[in-house]
Amino acid sequence: EIHGASPFWLKPESAKSAGDPRCVAAMGKKTTTKKGASTKEPTTRDCTVHLHKHMQKISFKKRAPRAVRVVRQFAAKVMLTSDVRIDTKLNKFLWSNGVRNVPRRMRVRLSRKRNEDEDAKEKMFTLVQHVPVESFKGLQTENVRDE
Repeated sequence: EIHGASPFWLKPESAKSAGDPRCVAAMGKKTTTKKGASTKEPTTRDCTVHLHKHMQKISFKKRAPRAVRVVRQFAAKVMLTSDVRIDTKLNKFLWSNGVRNVPRRMRVRLSRKRNEDEDAKEKMFTLVQHVPVESFKGLQTENVRDE
């Protein structure tokens, strides 16, 4: 310490956590509940998956298998289910240009459904299907009405 003053990065504890919301969780206080974690209803959404950004620096022979994994991870993240099932037509589309030339983008329909098995680990699963589109310009995530 120089001349009795502490460095600026060493603030007293009261000044650190006075109004800083990041320090509230560290202090041991309860935070708000995760939104949407408890109520997972069956729903369907159309999303665009940008595969090209995940194929950077991936060797040729691993690209199509990686694309399948990326789609699976994307669906699990968006729909909050660990059980993700990929449709055969989607798999065919991913592999349509061979193992090396994966499509840059693809439009998918994510359907969260109830599991029929009573002894299943999860109550819900996600079915991922391919939605053919002419162009990706201006497309956004849309909720689809279930028929």
